[in-house]
Amino acid sequence: MELASAIASDLSGICDDVFSIQIVPPGLISFELTHSTLATWLQSLVVGSLGRAGEHTSLREAAPTTTLSNLGSRGAEETIDAPCPMPNLLFAVEYAHARCCSLVLLAHREGLIKLREPVPKTSPAFWDVISPNPLPWLNCDGTLQLNHPDERRLIGELIQVVDNIECPDVSGSVKWEKIALNLSQAFEKFWSNCRIWGEIKITSPELAQARLGLLMATQSVLKFVLEENLGVFAPLEL
Repeated sequence: MELASAIASDLSGICDDVFSIQIVPPGLISFELTHSTLATWLQSLVVGSLGRAGEHTSLREAAPTTTLSNLGSRGAEETIDAPCPMPNLLFAVEYAHARCCSLVLLAHREGLIKLREPVPKTSPAFWDVISPNPLPWLNCDGTLQLNHPDERRLIGELIQVVDNIECPDVSGSVKWEKIALNLSQAFEKFWSNCRIWGEIKITSPELAQARLGLLMATQSVLKFVLEENLGVFAPLEL
């Protein structure tokens, strides 16, 4: 425990703004990403930093020894058991992407967010959000607003996919069709159980905006995987 405490003390001085660190008997060191780090990372996906040279969007690069299972990520080794015919699989992923786009554009029309270019000619590489900017990922106490299990599961899937995109040591063995389908399924679950309109929009507008931000981050990652890894167009609508 003394050795673990000494190591943890040194690490806290280096990355206190990235991790919260705890010592767990008999001498384990537990790392948890801070809420502000996750908020900054999600915002980076919204503004389109994924895949840009020199910009790190992988949380594995920022935290190579961190376990993210508390966010609902199922891990790199887990895949879908039943094989899916390629056309059906791609349609499910394309549908999720188009659905994200339509929901973001609806939010702009209803004034929940304001976009600089509300109707792009093709599916946007990223969203140019005028307001709120940045999106309200955190509560007034500095904790992440997205606490529903399906929100956390979707964030976990985003982390997994972006790590696979940005880390060349593992990307060669990735089955991108299954990775994309896992992400689209996590989005569908999120959209089914985490409302944005209706009472949420009226009583908790910042939560609704944070959920829209999660939609935009998901669209950004889905577009990258569809076009860069699967070689198909990411449709704005179906």
